[in-house]
Amino acid sequence: MRTIVIIMILGLAVPALAFDLGPAGPVKQTVNQEPPPADPDVMRQGGDNVLDAADLVIPTVDLVGTTIGYTDYYDEVCPYTNSTSPDVVYTFTPDQSVAINVDMFGSAYDTKIYIYDANLNLVNCNDDFYSDYTSRLENVAVAGGEVYYLVIDGYGGDAGEYLLNVEEFEPCVVECSPWSEDENEPPLAMDYVDLWNGGCDPDPENPMLQPLSGGQFCGVSGWYVSQGGNMRDTDWFLFQVPYSGTFEIVVTAEYQTYLFELGPQDCGNVGVLQMVTCDPCFETVMQVNSPGGEDIWLWVSPTVFASPLGLDVQEYVYTLWIPIGDAVESHTLSDVKDLFR
Repeated sequence: MRTIVIIMILGLAVPALAFDLGPAGPVKQTVNQEPPPADPDVMRQGGDNVLDAADLVIPTVDLVGTTIGYTDYYDEVCPYTNSTSPDVVYTFTPDQSVAINVDMFGSAYDTKIYIYDANLNLVNCNDDFYSDYTSRLENVAVAGGEVYYLVIDGYGGDAGEYLLNVEEFEPCVVECSPWSEDENEPPLAMDYVDLWNGGCDPDPENPMLQPLSGGQFCGVSGWYVSQGGNMRDTDWFLFQVPYSGTFEIVVTAEYQTYLFELGPQDCGNVGVLQMVTCDPCFETVMQVNSPGGEDIWLWVSPTVFASPLGLDVQEYVYTLWIPIGDAVESHTLSDVKDLFR
């Protein structure tokens, strides 16, 4: 059963919230410092290399450790290389074939993680997933009875305390109705340039917003690599509100996704008037107050800049429900669904 999350934001005459509306991930500064020296008071909680790797179980919850005092043995391109950071190594052998998530959110430094098989072939890696440069791998397939190594590394020479969570991946699939309006944006690709509904990027003088007619809309978002950097697909929309009063916009997505209402409608000053965050497969509602007859700008994008699968290009499906029909005082989620029964 799906959970419905309703977030109501009143008083839209407040200043716009500060959010990055662009597709490009944050630019990393070059790190040239030497790793910090070993701290004799810190207990070594992991292995220094694959020969003395520490055992790891699935699931692992809130495992705290540090890379300070370890040796730099490993490095991978994902997408940055030339790391001099010390690394910590864990090993695990799944009882059965599963897919796992490895998450470093909450770590105190710029992390970088890799998974190797028993022959030290790279299975997957990630440098920056979250905006604070901590790492995450999602839906990594591992075979039952096989040995794997998880390496916790850092960018450049960065090192410090980390927080590790490993869990089984739970898939989310969002299906589009056959009567839904499709986005029809070209597929994402390496070095993609969004000339479909990229909004104020790349040409703020001529913003590209896709008109929405209401009802169910089926969109595709995701991630790609451009000029060696992580990028996310940002979708900008224009909806003319025919209603006077309050109505609800419902978003569902396969990965964590932002839905913003933007204003003022000027690329030089535009900001976030209100927002909701949609977790995977959770129907999330944003309520909009309108006198009717006005245009509103909507913005949909992943909450993070890098593919959780560690891929150069990855897409996922999301849907929007926007009420249609004659003007009424209020439109609810039930009203919207009744239109399609």
